Amino acid sequence: MASERAAPEPGAGSLVVDLGQLGSASLALVGGKALNLGRLVAADFPVPQGFCLTTTGYRMAAPAELEAIAARLDGLTDDDRDGLARRGREVMAAAPVPADVEAAVRNAYAAMGSGPVAVRSSATAEDLPFASFAGQQDSFMDVVGADAVVEAVRRCWASLWTDRAVAYRTANGISHREVGLAVVVQRMVDAVTAGVLFTADPVAGTRNRTVIDASSGPGQAVVSGAVNPDQFVVDTASGRILLRPQGRAPSLTEAQLRELTSLGDAAQRLFGAPQDVEWVIDGGGKAWLTQSRPITTLYPLPEDDPLGGQAGTDGGAGEDTRVYLCGTLLQGLTRPITPMGLSVLSLMRGNNKGPWKTANPGLRMYVELTPIIRNKSGRQGLLRLLPLADGRSAAVLPSLLDDPRFSVVKPARRRPGRGKSSREGSGREEAPARTQSRGTEGSQGLGLYLGLIPAMVRALLWPDLELRTARRHQDRLAAQLALPLPATAARRLQHAEDILVTTVNGLIRATLPAPSVGYLMLAAARRLLRGIAKPRELEAVLRGLPHNVTTIMDLELWHLAVSLGRDPEARRAFTELKPGELAALYKAGKLPAGAQAGLRKFLSKYGHRAVAEIDLGMPRWSEEPDHLLGMISNYLRVEDPEQAPDRQFARAADHAEARISELVARAGTKSRLRARLVALCLRRARQLSGLRELPKFYIVMVLAEMHRQLTAVGTELAAAGTVEAAGDVFFLDFDELRVGLRGADLKGIVARRRRLYDVELRRRRIPRLLLSDGTDVEAAMMAAAAAQPRPAAADRLTGTPASAGTATGRVRVVMDPVGAHLEPGEILVAPSTDPGWTPLFMTAGALVMEMGGVISHGAVVAREYGIPAVVGVADATLRLHDGQTVTVDGAAGTVTW
Repeated sequence: MASERAAPEPGAGSLVVDLGQLGSASLALVGGKALNLGRLVAADFPVPQGFCLTTTGYRMAAPAELEAIAARLDGLTDDDRDGLARRGREVMAAAPVPADVEAAVRNAYAAMGSGPVAVRSSATAEDLPFASFAGQQDSFMDVVGADAVVEAVRRCWASLWTDRAVAYRTANGISHREVGLAVVVQRMVDAVTAGVLFTADPVAGTRNRTVIDASSGPGQAVVSGAVNPDQFVVDTASGRILLRPQGRAPSLTEAQLRELTSLGDAAQRLFGAPQDVEWVIDGGGKAWLTQSRPITTLYPLPEDDPLGGQAGTDGGAGEDTRVYLCGTLLQGLTRPITPMGLSVLSLMRGNNKGPWKTANPGLRMYVELTPIIRNKSGRQGLLRLLPLADGRSAAVLPSLLDDPRFSVVKPARRRPGRGKSSREGSGREEAPARTQSRGTEGSQGLGLYLGLIPAMVRALLWPDLELRTARRHQDRLAAQLALPLPATAARRLQHAEDILVTTVNGLIRATLPAPSVGYLMLAAARRLLRGIAKPRELEAVLRGLPHNVTTIMDLELWHLAVSLGRDPEARRAFTELKPGELAALYKAGKLPAGAQAGLRKFLSKYGHRAVAEIDLGMPRWSEEPDHLLGMISNYLRVEDPEQAPDRQFARAADHAEARISELVARAGTKSRLRARLVALCLRRARQLSGLRELPKFYIVMVLAEMHRQLTAVGTELAAAGTVEAAGDVFFLDFDELRVGLRGADLKGIVARRRRLYDVELRRRRIPRLLLSDGTDVEAAMMAAAAAQPRPAAADRLTGTPASAGTATGRVRVVMDPVGAHLEPGEILVAPSTDPGWTPLFMTAGALVMEMGGVISHGAVVAREYGIPAVVGVADATLRLHDGQTVTVDGAAGTVTW
């Protein structure tokens, strides 16, 4: 295609503009569909002749009442929305078409020859990079005659207020008052074949493939789903056909497929993003493009840097394709991380200078696995460890290991005297400086871990002493975190950055040895019991663990709820008011006295914690206690004494002790020495493994202090007009904040990042394994499996067994723990969990998670609480629904109904 030609921008008062003059028009004047068509015409793409009736015509016709309806809709999210939308349609449909507008449409239509045309809506909130609005407004085909065209225009205007369009705008945070609608009128092409093409695989996300759906006749049938089209998949670069219909004559020739693929690729290059293109082929064999919009559902590529730059990852095919594992999913997070949160995680890792490289597509942290997968011992380690962390990722891994793009690469031998070493099979060379840097960083990391050995020996020999040492570190840490006051904003900013560097290594040395020894002792017991007990029998030993700071926290919250339940005034408040209302009373100091004092005491110990707490940008419980107050309300609904969390925890601990005695006795049948060793290993495992939460507990203390200091910096920047609100600091990094303190306006940067963050908050599917060409590996596998003939599925979901036992109860799907309501005994179904979810576990009958493996946070806590759990259950939150009765078998890894 020729380069895009500049055209004079139509004036804001223009009524009708030829498509060829729209290349430089504004979105607000012509809407997304017309704007994209105008750019295609300006770049010499084959587009049917037509014109655009601009939004000026719509605004001239819109009655005054519509403004009031739009204003009310902007404040609504409930059922009243549909009634207002219906009223908006009625008002717009009844409004007369202004004489000037009607004359302009009639004249433009006559100039086209007055043949059959397509009359199509083009909203200003349409074909956007983050929201396509596909099919939300109406279009009309084969319209003939000026009267019919004018009526079709009116109907397009009214369709701006369909229930689906209003709901879509609400879901995407688009104001109803700001939206407008233009109308595109184009000559109809007498289509022999028509359809849609995607310049990237819309299911798997692969960017180097073109997917084409085609059917005889007009394309509307394909778009609407009224026919089963032929589907073709073409390698975009080579034009090689990878998939075509079998058993019947295809609707497109190879030459037509290559032409459409080329047109789609050119459109993608023009718009700078993967495109969803509608096309038709006429009786003469000429291909026409009738629409091009961005594909908004694709997950961002690993090299897409959400902070504005490029990570430099090669997204090409073949041996250059890279593999990434979503680290935030392994942490129990499906939500995005704020830019400041990502920046801090990077700082904790040494700014990506170590052997583990990361990328942040979609504001989530991904770890590159390519070097490990191409290494023989690395593969073996992944095959052993990944099932423990995330069963679903482990199930996908074998397909990658069989992929020739990721075959094992033997390290090249270095020749004496050579300054560089080539990596066999990759064609890449590494400079000695980089190798030396890696060695230095590896030595530093090794030095840190070697320094833990004396503490690990102490933990093995004198566990009580090591427990006290780990706990006392909290006082030393609190002293390190304190900032002498008064302090300037610049000093607060520097303190926030410094404490991250000065505290983390120390708290790791103080807290990591003991739980490490605990799990090493469990592994030793497993070896000693080989042939005597099955490995899964040892899981019960970890139930009801002592010294787990998160479990202790949850039980303290339960005891607070019990005490409030005895106070009639407090019970009434917590059963009648919503969490937000309770939080407002607490902040005003107006909760019932016992509740006010009890919550204040609890927050003095645990107020630094939060939902998604590894994200520095998330508000801490001390700022927003709504989540905790909702948990207390849930606890007050527990009426069966046997379901009380403290009793359940005590039963779990008793069960663990009984299992230890049983395993020791069984080991004794082999030898007395083996029995003693098993007893020692299992006792140490119980004494020390519960401390596994302490390192994170202390790290979150550091993050909470950084959050507090940065919020103070944000308050000062907001007062100076540098940002809109104090919380905007979490959408910047440290260097940008320093620039802001010197007076730079940061509002534009923040606004762009907040838009991206809001888009990612709404994303439901997060690729656990992502390739640099955009492929969601699990989605690609599922799509391939779905294409194969298979027997009808039973009423069953399967996943990774995570905590033994069975439970039958009603499903409660919870997407966000804040404000969640869970009745005692209900089956908690969630995408994933982190410590912010654990109070819900106290009353749950069982846990079902879409993410995770047997050592993921939710699985570990479920075992500790003694509730059955199945993790890594694909699409559990979609296939299960509230109130449904299911049985969870935590040993078999099944959910049945």
